Amino acid sequence: MEYGSATLEDIAEYDTVISQIFGSEEEGYNYYNAYARSKGFGVRKEELTRKSDTNIAFRRLYVCSKEGYWARKHFEKTKRVRTPRPLSRCGCGAQMEIDLRMDNGEWFVKDFLDEHNHPLAKPEQTTYIRSHRGLSDVQKADVIEYGIGGLRTHQIMEVMEKDSGGFSKVGFIPRDLYNFVAKYKKERIEGRDAEFVLRYMAARKDMDGEFFYKYTTDSEGHLLNIFWADAQSRIDYDAFGGVVIFDSTYRVNKYNLPFVPFIGVNHHRSTTVFGFGIVSAETEASFVWLLEAFLESTQQKHPRSVITDGDHAMAKAIAAGFPNTDHRLCSWHIEQNMI
Repeated sequence: MEYGSATLEDIAEYDTVISQIFGSEEEGYNYYNAYARSKGFGVRKEELTRKSDTNIAFRRLYVCSKEGYWARKHFEKTKRVRTPRPLSRCGCGAQMEIDLRMDNGEWFVKDFLDEHNHPLAKPEQTTYIRSHRGLSDVQKADVIEYGIGGLRTHQIMEVMEKDSGGFSKVGFIPRDLYNFVAKYKKERIEGRDAEFVLRYMAARKDMDGEFFYKYTTDSEGHLLNIFWADAQSRIDYDAFGGVVIFDSTYRVNKYNLPFVPFIGVNHHRSTTVFGFGIVSAETEASFVWLLEAFLESTQQKHPRSVITDGDHAMAKAIAAGFPNTDHRLCSWHIEQNMI
C-alpha cells in the first residue's frame, strides 16, 4: 500500500491490537514485542507513569526501537574510549500505549500507531534485533552444563550454533552469551566470595602443579589473608627478582581490603608480576605473614632490594622478614599518599 493509506487488512489489524486486554504491564510488553517481531522491528520500553499519591504504575508507553534521535553530545565527543556505535534511531513514530483500569486491574490499549519511517527487517534478520534476541531457559541450562563440562564461552557458542542449525537460528549473538555467563558467575560469587576464591585456587593448583597459594583464616573460618603466584610469576622472579616493588595502597575490591601486588622489571624494562596478596589489615603481623608466603613461593630466595610506599607496618615486616635486603622508598607513592 502507499504510505499513509489503509487497507481493510490494516483496519482489521488495528482493531485486533486496540481491543487487547492484558493481566499485567509485562504481558502487554510481550504482546507488542511478539507483534513487532512478526512485522520486522524492535521494541523499546519508554515512559512508565505512576500516581503521585500511591506510586502505582498506571500507564506504559512502548515505542519502535528507532524512535527518537541520539543527543547532540554523542556526536560532539572529542575523546572517545570506545568506537562509536552506528546510528540506529531515525525518529520513527510507531508506538503502543497501555493504561491500567483501577477498578479491575486490567491493562488496555489506549493508543496504537503502526506507521514506520524506515524499512522493516526481513524474517531472517529479526533474530539480530535486541528486543527479539536472548537465551531461552533451556539454552541457559545448556550453557551452565557446558561450562561445568569444561567448555569455554566461545566453544559453547560454536556448539549451540551447530545444535540450532546455524548462527541465524540460535536466537542470540555472542555478546548475549558472554553477558549471561558473566552475570551467572557474578551471582554465584556474590555472598560466597571467600569460598569461591579458595575453590578457584585449588582448581588452579590441580591444573598446574607449579601454581602456589597460601591463606589464613580466623577462629570462625573467615578468610583473613591470601597470597598466590602462578608458574610464570615464579619463573620471572627467579630470573628478574633482584628488585621487588610492592604497594599496599591498592583497594580495588568491594571490601576495601589492601591488595598488594609484588612487581618487578624484566630485561626489556617491562613490568613483570611476581605474585599477589590480599590482607585483612595493614598490620605488621599481616605483612610478616605475607612476606613469609612470598618467600615460600620463591623457595626462600630473598630479593636484593625492595621498594615500598613508606608504610610503617610494612617497614617493620621487611626488617623482620628480609634482614639482609636493602629497603628503599618510592617518592612518587609517598607524594600520592600525602595527596
